[in-house]
Amino acid sequence: MIAGIGVDLCSISRIEGILNREGPDGPFFRRVFTPAEQAEAEHRHNKAEYYAARFAVKEAVYKAVAPHTSSGFDLRIVESLHHEDGSPYVSLHGSLSVFLQEAGIQALHLSVTTEGDSALAFVTAEK
Repeated sequence: MIAGIGVDLCSISRIEGILNREGPDGPFFRRVFTPAEQAEAEHRHNKAEYYAARFAVKEAVYKAVAPHTSSGFDLRIVESLHHEDGSPYVSLHGSLSVFLQEAGIQALHLSVTTEGDSALAFVTAEK
């Protein structure tokens, strides 16, 4: 049963501006992205596009799940990576798994796309 749907659109140029000002080790990137996401970004040709898509995933997960729980939400608990075949997934470990358990969410389904200056993530939360 679908428990929630979340969608988010992020401007790639906005993230690129932050990346140019702060660098990949800047406060925004440390505050928002996990070490695994930052490590994966280092292997990407277009880091701003990668980070914008990951940011959209975090926001979309929050929108799909937050109405089902009263816990606080830190964007770093959402870690999105890629399978070997390139398909994205949300890593269900640590604080996120506790958060999802409290919300009664058993699975998250994710789709990510980029076009021009936009990165879009769509998440379905399943009970």
